Amino acid sequence: MNAYEIIRRPVVTEKSTIQKEENNQLTFEVDKKANKVEIARAIEKIFKVKVLDVRTSTVNGKFKRRGRVLGKRRDWKKAMVTLAPGARIDFFDGV
Repeated sequence: MNAYEIIRRPVVTEKSTIQKEENNQLTFEVDKKANKVEIARAIEKIFKVKVLDVRTSTVNGKFKRRGRVLGKRRDWKKAMVTLAPGARIDFFDGV
């Protein structure tokens, strides 16, 4: 897998924004088969920053009902990446 297949998208929530400002941590949705080493290398390659730590968790999809039909959202994996002091990744510059 190349780096762009491992990193799917950034997770932008209120909690991830607070973590970014206070702890220099970013949250990404990643491929379910990727491990911590692959995730760290992909972030360093794509964004040209130094990664100190990677924490991962698998998020189970919620069951949702649409009328009588019961469906399930997909399961996904998220990675919380801690960057080196002074390193920054800005997704929404000038917004």
